[in-house]
Amino acid sequence: MLNKDYIRVCFLYSRMMSIYGDRGNIICIKKRVEWRGREVVIDEYNVGDKKYNFEDVDLFFFGGGQDIHQIEVALDLKTVGKMINRQVVDKRAALLAICGGMQLLAKYYQPTLGDRIEGTGLFDAYTRGGKERFIGNVVVESEIGGEKNNLVGFENHSGRTYANWDNMKPLGKALIGRGNNGEDGTEGMVFQNAVGSYLHGSLLPKNPWLADWLIQKAFIRRYDDYQLEELNDDVEKKANEAAQVVAENVGKVSNISEV
Repeated sequence: MLNKDYIRVCFLYSRMMSIYGDRGNIICIKKRVEWRGREVVIDEYNVGDKKYNFEDVDLFFFGGGQDIHQIEVALDLKTVGKMINRQVVDKRAALLAICGGMQLLAKYYQPTLGDRIEGTGLFDAYTRGGKERFIGNVVVESEIGGEKNNLVGFENHSGRTYANWDNMKPLGKALIGRGNNGEDGTEGMVFQNAVGSYLHGSLLPKNPWLADWLIQKAFIRRYDDYQLEELNDDVEKKANEAAQVVAENVGKVSNISEV
């Protein structure tokens, strides 16, 4: 029995789509809700789970994974993808999708080798595989939430993602790193309350303003109008600043350049 205001979070495909520290995003969301004296219910949805109630979800998280796992997940999304899309588009649920999760929620992913993997089409974008792998520390100038901040993270992907910016907006501008495709300077995407990004690491602990943007959207979905108390983020801000220094000094990781 829940005695406090709460949100329900769904970790999509937690057993297959969670690499490079992505589960840390769930931990971050949980702690930042609890530190404010609220409650959070964490569900994990995986391939074959039946009768899961997507209509009660306030915030989805979808991590990255290997191509072999993306194929199996894509097959399951043919059954549940419309329900996830509907909850985001019509019911205004928040969502964070990282790397492979972002690709599977877009129109399609065409690997360098193999058949095209169809996505749900939530994001108006598509991905094609490339020969060079983008690996390294990333700094992104973002204005999500109306305030300019630098997001930090780590990218490791060979996919090139191209978006229709008439229907969405980028999460930000890649100051360091390759971003969505290494060509147009964009990183990630934002559509309504849904955020896609290539940033692993995990993303949210070092970028608390993005975590709070998602959390607030989730509470607003459940309670219509909701304000979050500010937290002392001195430690998180120091971690962000340290990550920026590392990115400036290290930049690209060059020991692996080919798929």
